[in-house]
Amino acid sequence: MIYEAILFVYLIIEYFIRLLQKESFPDILNVKNTNFCDIGFHKDKNSDRLIIVSAIDNLLKGAAGQAVQNMNIMYQFRETAGLL
Repeated sequence: MIYEAILFVYLIIEYFIRLLQKESFPDILNVKNTNFCDIGFHKDKNSDRLIIVSAIDNLLKGAAGQAVQNMNIMYQFRETAGLL
C-alpha cells in the first residue's frame, strides 16, 4: 500500500507518465508513437519486493522528445506543446 501511495503522489503531476492499475503491466502498443511512459507495478508477496515495469517509445520519448519537452519547460510553453 505504501508503494502505491508513494508512486501516485510523486507521479500524479507528470503529464506524460501514466500509472496503470494495480497488477497491470504496460504494453508497447499503448505508447507507440507517443511521448508517454506507462508504468505498471506489482508487489511480490513472497519476497516483499516491488516489481516495476515501464514502456516507452524511444523514438519519441528518447532524446528528441526530451529536447522538445525541456525546451517547452525552459521557455514556459505548455509542456505538451508539439508532443501530442
